[in-house]
Formats: sequence, structure tokens, C-alpha cells
Amino acid sequence: MKVSYQWLSDYVDLNGYTATELAEKLTRSGIEVDTVENRNKGIDNIVVGYVKSREKHPDADKLSVCIIDAGLSEELQIVCGAANVAAGQKVPVALVGANLPDGLQIKRAKLRGVESHGMICSAKELGLNDRLLPKEIQEGIFVLPETSVIGASVLDLLAIQDEVMELDLTPNRSDCLSMLGAAYEIAAILGREVKLPSVELSAEAGSAASRTKAADRIRVQISAPEQCAHYAARLIEGVRIGPAPLWLQNRLMAAGIRPINNIVDITNYVMLEYGQPLHAFDADALDNGSIDVRLARAGERIVTLDDVDRALEPHMLLITDGTKPVAIAGVMGGANSEVTAATRNILLESAKFAGGSVRKTSRQLGLRSEASLRFEKEVNPEAVIAALNRAAALIAEYAGGEIADGVVEAMSSQSEPTQIELSLTKVNNYLGTALSLETIRVILRRLHFSYSESGSDSLLVHVPSRRGDITRDVDLIEEVARLYGYDQIPTSLMNGVTTAGSLTKEQTIRRIVRQILAQSGLHEVISYTFTHPDKIQQFPGKYSPTQPVALALPMSEDRSTLRTSLIPHLLDTAEYNRNRSIDDVAIFEIGKVFLSTEQKLSKLPEERLLLSILLTGNKQATHWSGKSAKVDFYDLKGVFEKVSGYFGLNEIEFKAAQPQGFHPGRTAEIILQTHNGEIILGTLGQLHPDLQRAHDLEDTYILELEMDTLSRYVSTTIQYQSLPRYPAISRDIAVVVAAEVAVGKLQAKVKEIAGAILESIQVFDIFTGERLGVGKKSVALSLVYRNSERTLTDEEVIRVHGEVVEALEQTFAAELRK
Repeated sequence: MKVSYQWLSDYVDLNGYTATELAEKLTRSGIEVDTVENRNKGIDNIVVGYVKSREKHPDADKLSVCIIDAGLSEELQIVCGAANVAAGQKVPVALVGANLPDGLQIKRAKLRGVESHGMICSAKELGLNDRLLPKEIQEGIFVLPETSVIGASVLDLLAIQDEVMELDLTPNRSDCLSMLGAAYEIAAILGREVKLPSVELSAEAGSAASRTKAADRIRVQISAPEQCAHYAARLIEGVRIGPAPLWLQNRLMAAGIRPINNIVDITNYVMLEYGQPLHAFDADALDNGSIDVRLARAGERIVTLDDVDRALEPHMLLITDGTKPVAIAGVMGGANSEVTAATRNILLESAKFAGGSVRKTSRQLGLRSEASLRFEKEVNPEAVIAALNRAAALIAEYAGGEIADGVVEAMSSQSEPTQIELSLTKVNNYLGTALSLETIRVILRRLHFSYSESGSDSLLVHVPSRRGDITRDVDLIEEVARLYGYDQIPTSLMNGVTTAGSLTKEQTIRRIVRQILAQSGLHEVISYTFTHPDKIQQFPGKYSPTQPVALALPMSEDRSTLRTSLIPHLLDTAEYNRNRSIDDVAIFEIGKVFLSTEQKLSKLPEERLLLSILLTGNKQATHWSGKSAKVDFYDLKGVFEKVSGYFGLNEIEFKAAQPQGFHPGRTAEIILQTHNGEIILGTLGQLHPDLQRAHDLEDTYILELEMDTLSRYVSTTIQYQSLPRYPAISRDIAVVVAAEVAVGKLQAKVKEIAGAILESIQVFDIFTGERLGVGKKSVALSLVYRNSERTLTDEEVIRVHGEVVEALEQTFAAELRK
């Protein structure tokens, strides 16, 4: 919102304050002022001149020699190159010594041998924004109104000695989208009164018998009560279309609006003044003077004022004359009822349309305007009639019209007045102040909020309708704080019981897992929660019975379904890197998947947190110190064991599995042995060959782990134990067993038989070959025995070790390899 300092001074006494000082006060009170623009771009000594004569230059076809009466003791001879200069015009004249924008100074000069004592100026040469001026003024010199006084300062005539504040309004302060709203704000800050514009409807002062009754010529009906609360109209007859007075044009240009003609300019002027958009119809273009406010019908169209034929949707609110649409309510008028040079009778509209309806329509049609902006934020219901009367009075004064008697209106709902009880105790508790009730009364009077007493320390505040943002007592407390001054509120330290922040167990585990994986050389990725339905079919993950959850309004088909696994997007990431010659990829993601068994959702899907890892390519880059090798199952298994080992999960087993999307012979489930039985933590293995080919990947290994399950069975507490005081005894054993015997079962049997004195067991060799026989393998184990309380004897170790060998022979038909 652009606020002219000179215009604002019509409503509030601004003596003693510059525009810059007002901007500072506004900003400190909660309404930020972006810029303060001086309309004077450095010009002076420009006066109104009268062109007494214009003759052709004797030596130049495109130059003219003009004799100018500038109100001085003698006439001026000025050479001018503008094609539109003519005798009898009044024009802006830069006298000798005058300054123009960009540092140009006017001097006496000779042009083709003819002396020139000044310059006749165009709008651009005066520093005006010529884009806001009519085309005829943009081209050539600026022809001033005939009523301009010869010799008067052009700076005063065009209101160039003005400054414009641009307000950066927050959505709740739509009341300041008007000059009167800004005036109320400034008056409250300065503690001064607001002078409202006077409205005199001169046509209604005559004889009642001689006046046209508006109700006899106009009928108004609201057929869409939810979208239109109030519609009012006035009839003005016998208008003459022409330019608006210069002072009014100046104010519109200061606000960034281009003048068009007296009728349109007056409606725009009153919109800026009251914040209430208006629209003028050619009354003779309306069938029988009827107005019906209704929703659009299927297939209905309208040609708007910008000459675009627009298709209308059934939710769009229209102004019709009973047979055809004549305007899109709150957005733009129709070309079939446009005010033209031939218009003589005006139907002037003022209404309160629902902000949501106008917003939806304007956005769908791509038509955003100053009017729609104000309707979207809800206009002041009390300004509907006031703005209508103000505009009618100005049209009667500056367009020569006669105002018909009465306002024709229809109202579907009436806004209720807002009354809020404000407690002094609550104000001081919220602000940390010790304000008195009288101080609050003064602030409310400055805001022009009426109030009544309500108890010993409370006031019942009557909020004016222009302040629709104030609905609760906390809103009033904010107003008190603004007007009292944020700088005057004392600073105090917070007190009370505080709790040190910390991570939850689940957050701690996630952070540790991230650190371990990053230290292991993996890179974390963050992918979309949304995916393509085909990706879920290709790789549903461990939750294959689940039903994909589709989005109601997806951004695209590729992002139309909630994911059930993290693996598909890790595959996309690996493929993306491979396409850019990065073949060695080690990545992981921790994220949520969404599960539901319902084809049609009746409740929200279940969310589960997963860890997924993907390895493909080489373990390390080619280096002189050794040959590079491809990643395999055991590299991925080792990464997992690094995580599980950190948390002390020693009772882990791996069992062969064939879930969808994994290689059927190179996949295992991760099993945690607990007191309550086996818990499946996740799955790891090679990606199915079909998926590897689909993504153009080499052998790729993936892991999918339930973080929620992991968090339930691990502890983040670190336990310490003293270093062993007694020596250990190592024994190696190599046994030949059937090839199908799992090494993990051998280890489990050894731990069972050896008992507490077995400190550790490691597999250090697995061998197969013809010498062992068909279907046989050799497994070599290294066992470490230690007693924490005394030194073990060789006899004890020999006995226990013998029992271990015997148990392996009996249980697995193992043969001791010699």
C-alpha cells in the first residue's frame, strides 16, 4: 500500500513530522515501511506557461519557436521540438536556471541560430512515471488543464513536492489498505484526531417531487447469499465522461494507479480512500436496470474489460442483469456494461463479497487487482454505504451527474459487533508491565475504540468493524503493547523451572547409527516420501501384503503414492550416479514408510522407521597398494555387524530367506535371539538380478532394517568392565562337516558346551575341495578360554576342549581334521 504524505495530511494533522519520521514510528509500532519515495526527482523553478504563439523554426523542419507567457515581466522565446505543442495551451516551463532530473540545468541557448530562454517539458522530463499517464501525455509535452494559473509552480500543481510511504502489510492488517485506515493508525501513534471526508449529496437537497427515485429504476437481488452479504447501488444520471481533476489524478499516480477518466478515477480514488472497491456500470446497458448477484451456470462465459473471453466455473460469483453476466464479482467488470465516452447514466456498485470466493475466482482466472486484493482480505462492512455515497458525491461534482434519490440495496447477512472484555491484570501479566487502567483507556481512545467499564480492573471494548483482525483479548493486548511502545516495555529475565533438553532413546540411536555408517564410508541420502505405484510393485519391501496409499492431490504420477520401502529410491540414486560414471556407490537412508491393509482408507496408515543400505561397485578405488575388489554379501553383513556390535547385540543369527525383490539364493533374514523368542530385525542380501538389469547396475547388495524394533532391544548406556587380570588360553579346531551345516550352528554349540570360560570364538577359515569329499566343507575355529577370577590350568582347558569336539562330532557328525 502506497501512502501519500500530502493526501494523508487531509485526514490527520502531520505538523512537526516528516514522512521519514512517520515511517520510523509506523515501523516501531508494527507496520513496516519498506521505502519512502520522494516524488520530486530533483526539479525546481518550473512554472505554468501559456503558449501565445507557435511559429515554424526558420532553419529546422522539426522545431518550433514559441512565445510563452510565464507570468514574468516579459514574455519568453523558447525553441521546442515537440510535435504536439500549439498556441493556446498551458504547459510546464523550465525557466533559465531550473534543475531537472539527472542533474540537467536549463541555460540560455541558441538552437539553429534562434535564442531559447527555457524549455517546455514533457511528463518524463518532470520525473513523473509516464507509464501511469495517458498515452497522449506520454508522447510530447505535458499539456496542463486550462484552469491552471499562469506563473504558478508546477511542483505544487502536480503535487510533485510529495513523499510516498510504501507499507509492507501483514495479512491481518488489511485495514491499512486504505488512506483512512492509515490515517487511523497514524492518528493513534501521534495521539491526534482523524478528520473524515465530508460527503454532500447535492442532488438530494432539491425538491423530492423533482428527483428520480433510484428504486423506480433499479432492482437488486442476491441469489448467492453465502458469497455476497451486502449489495448496494446508486443511480447517477446525465454524467459527462472526461478527464478527472488534476489533483485527483496526482493522488492516483502517487498510489501507483493510472488515471483513465473521471468515473473510473473516482471509483479508484474512493477505493484507496475507504478500502472499499467500487464498480461503475453503464446503466443503459443493463436490461431493465436489474441486478442479480448469483453463481455462474455451467458453460457460461463473459468477455471482461481486458477483451478476453473467459469460461466461467459454477463456483464463480457473477453480477448479472437478470439475463446475462455483466461482471465477475470483485474481480473485473464485463465489456458489455463498460463505461465509455458515450455513457450518460451510471449504476454505481458497492458490495461486500466473500473473500474466499473472490480469492478462488481471481486465482483461477489469473486476474489479480487492487479490488480483488481488498475483497480477499474482507472489506469493512460499514464502509459499503459510506464509500458509495462518497463516490456518488464526487461524480456529481466532477462529472456533472444528478444523483437519484435513495440507495437500492439487498442484504443477506449482517455482521455482529465485536465486544471483548479486557482485563488489566491479564494485560500486565502478558506484557510484564505495571500499566494503570487509565493508561489503557488513553490508548483505546487513541485507537478510536469505544469502551465501557466492566468491573474494577476490566473494560468492555467495542471494536470498530474496520478492525476485523481483532477478535480476542490477546489482540487488544497487542494493540496496547504497540501503542504503549515496545521500547518502553521493561526487559526482565525469565524465571521458573527449566528442564535440560535431551534426545530421546530413539533419536540417540538414529544419531549413533548415522555416525557409524558415515565413518564406514557410506553417504546419507534423503529421498521423497512419495513414489510411483510401479516402484512399490517392483519392490514392496518386507511389507509386501500392504496396500499402497495413494495421494488425493499428487504433484505428479511419479510422486503419487506413499512409499512402503526405502530401497526403490536408493536404486534410483545409484542409477543416477552410474549414469554419470560414478559406479562405486555406498549409500544409506533412515526414513519412514507408510503401511495399510485397507484398499480404501478409513484410518491413517501406520508409520514405521527403517534403515536401508545399498552397496554396489568396488569396495575402494583402484590404488597402487592393492587390487580393487567388488563388494559382496559379506561387506554388507560387516557393515551391519559394526552397528550391532556397537550396541552389544551378540545374539544375532542370519537365516536364508527369499523375500520379493531380493536374490533368491543370496539373501538372509537378520534374527535377534531374545528371552521371548526370535525377533526379525530386517533383511539383507543381493538385489534380484531382474531389478539389477532394470537399473543397469552391477551386483548390488541391499539391507532393510526396522529401526523401531532395533531401538526396543538395544541400550545406549555404555557399560565398562575392568581389564582381565588372568591370562587366556587359545585353541584352534578344524572340523569337516556336511556342506549344508550352518557355521552359526557350530558356533552356538561350542558356546553351549564351553560355557562361561569361553571368552570368544572366531571363524578363521572355510575350505572346500575334492580332498574332503563331495558335499563336505572344513570349518576352522579359534577359541579363547579365560576365567575372570583365576588362572585356568591346561587340564581344565583340555577337558572342556575335548567336550566341545565330542559335542560337534555327535551333533553334526563332524570329523576332526588332521
